[in-house]
Amino acid sequence: MSTPTFTSLPYQRPVLSELAQKHAELTQRLSQANSDADAVAVVRDWNVLRIHVSTMGSLAEVHFTQNVVDVAAKEEKLFYDLNGPSIAELDIAFARSILQSPFRGVIAATFGELFLTRLHNASLTFEPSIKDLLVHESELCRKYNELTASAQIEVGGETYNLSTIGRLLIDLDRSTREAAHKAMYQFLTNHATELDSIFDELVKLRHEKAQRLGFPTYTEFRYVEFGRVDYNADHVERFRAQVREHVVPLVSKLREAQKHRLGLDVLTIADEKLQFKDGNPVAAGDHDWIVERAHRMYSELSGETNEFFQLMLDADLMDLKSRDNKATGGYCTSFSSYGLPFIFANFNKTTHDIEVLTHEAGHAFQAYRSRNLQVPEYFWPTAEACEIHSMGMEFLTWPWMNLFFGEQTDKFRFYHLQGALLFLPYGCAVDHFQHWIYANPTATPAERNAAWLEMERTYLPWRSADGYPAVEEGRTWQFQRHIYESPFYYIDYALAQTCALQYWKWSESDRTAAFASYLKICDVGGSKPFLDIVSVGGLTSPFESGCLKDIVEYSYQWLGENYPSELAGS
Repeated sequence: MSTPTFTSLPYQRPVLSELAQKHAELTQRLSQANSDADAVAVVRDWNVLRIHVSTMGSLAEVHFTQNVVDVAAKEEKLFYDLNGPSIAELDIAFARSILQSPFRGVIAATFGELFLTRLHNASLTFEPSIKDLLVHESELCRKYNELTASAQIEVGGETYNLSTIGRLLIDLDRSTREAAHKAMYQFLTNHATELDSIFDELVKLRHEKAQRLGFPTYTEFRYVEFGRVDYNADHVERFRAQVREHVVPLVSKLREAQKHRLGLDVLTIADEKLQFKDGNPVAAGDHDWIVERAHRMYSELSGETNEFFQLMLDADLMDLKSRDNKATGGYCTSFSSYGLPFIFANFNKTTHDIEVLTHEAGHAFQAYRSRNLQVPEYFWPTAEACEIHSMGMEFLTWPWMNLFFGEQTDKFRFYHLQGALLFLPYGCAVDHFQHWIYANPTATPAERNAAWLEMERTYLPWRSADGYPAVEEGRTWQFQRHIYESPFYYIDYALAQTCALQYWKWSESDRTAAFASYLKICDVGGSKPFLDIVSVGGLTSPFESGCLKDIVEYSYQWLGENYPSELAGS
C-alpha cells in the first residue's frame, strides 16, 4: 500500500453528536467490562478515536497557517477554536472513567503508569466551567496570528512580511539594517493598542481559568497542564540563576567581540543579527537546491534518517517557502492516523533556512520514530524533551554543512555554536518575564513593558536601542509568538539547548555513540518524562549542579581555540 501524500489526506470535520455517542458507548463498554482484555480493548479503541480527531485538527491547523485569509481554512480553524473545549470535555470525562475503573491496574501495566499520570493531570486542568474561557483564548490567539501574518512592512519602496524582511535585518549596509529594524518595530507601534488589548485579555482569562480550577496562579496550572511532572518552577529559577551567573557574562564577551568584528563603536539592536562584516553565512542556493542537499545529507547520516527524509519528499510533507498571508515562524506537527509528520517553515534566504530545516526535521524524525506507540500521549514527549530532538539534530548534521555553505562552512559552525550560547540568556529572559506576568495578572500593558525592559537589563545587558521607540518602550517581546500563544513554552528551548550542546560535544569525539543515544531518545517518544529521557540518552540533567557551567564554558573555550580571530576583542 503506497503512502498517501499531504494533498491527498482526507479531511472531515468531526461531528460533535457522533463523537458524544461514541464516547457514551466507550464509557458503557468500560463499565461493563468483564475481563482485563475487555477493558484494555476499550482503551485502545478510545486511543484510535482520539488519534483520528487530533489528525483532523492538525490538518485544519496546517491548512489555516498555510494561508490565514483562506475562507474555508479559516472556518475549519474556527470550528476547532469554538468546539475544541467540547471535544476535550468528552475525553476528560472518559479519562476519569479510566482513573476510577477497577481495571486501572491492568491499564497502567499495558499502557504505562505515565499514561494514567497524564490523564490525571488533564483532569485537573479541565472542567466544563472553563469552556467559555478556552473558546475566547483560542479566538484571541487566532487574532494575534492573523495580525502578524498579514503584516505589510515597507522598506525602500518594497513590501515585506515578518519572514521575508529577515534578510534586510542582516544587510551589510548599516543604514539598510536600521531602516528595516525601524520599519519592523514601527509595526509594533502602529498596532500597539491591538497587541496590548489581545494580551491583556489573554492574561486575565488565563488567571481566571486557573482560579476556577482551584489553582493559586496560572503558573501552577500551566506547569501541570504542560506535563512537567519531574521538576517545578523552583528548579527553573535555579537554572535561570545559573544562566545569569555563568552565561550572561560569557555572552557579553561574545557581543563585545562581535562589535569589534563589525568595526563598530556601539553595537545596537540593528546590529545584533549580523555576525560578520562580510555577511552571515548563507546557503548558496534556493529552496529546491537546499532540499536536494538535505536529501543527500539525511541519506548519508543514517539508514533511519534516509528512510524518514525520503518519506518527507515522497509524501510532500514540507511547506518551506515564505508567502504572503502565510503564518510566521516554523513548526512541526503530525497526522498521527497516518504516521506522517509535517514541517512548516518560512525560508527567507538567511542562515536560519538551514537551521530551521534541521531543527524541524529533528522534531519530525522523532515523531516518525514514535508513530507506532499507539498512545496519543506518547507520540510526542513534553516540550523540553521535544526540543532536544530538534536542537540535537542541528548539531548532529554539522558534518554535512559544507553541502549548503561551501567555503563558508567554518563561518557557519562558529555562527551556529555561538548562537546556541547567545540564545540561553534570551530564552531565560522570556521565561522569567512570563513568570512575572502571571504573578502579576492585573499589571497594565505599560507595567508589562517595563518588566520586559528589566529582563533585558538583566539577561541582555549589552542591548542598545536608542532611536527605536517600540524597543525603548519594551515592546520587542510582542514579536515572540510563544508568549501570546504558548505560555511558558520557552524555557524548554534553554533546557534542551543544554542537552543539545552535550550531543555536540559527544559527537566531536564519538559520533556513532552520540547518534545511537539520539536515536534511542527519539524511539522513547513521550513514554517517559523529561528527566528520564535525559537519563535514557546518557545525558546530564540541566538541573544538575555544574552541568550548564561546564558545557557553556567548554563551548566558549572551543570557539576561542578554533576561531581566535572571531573572538578577538572579547
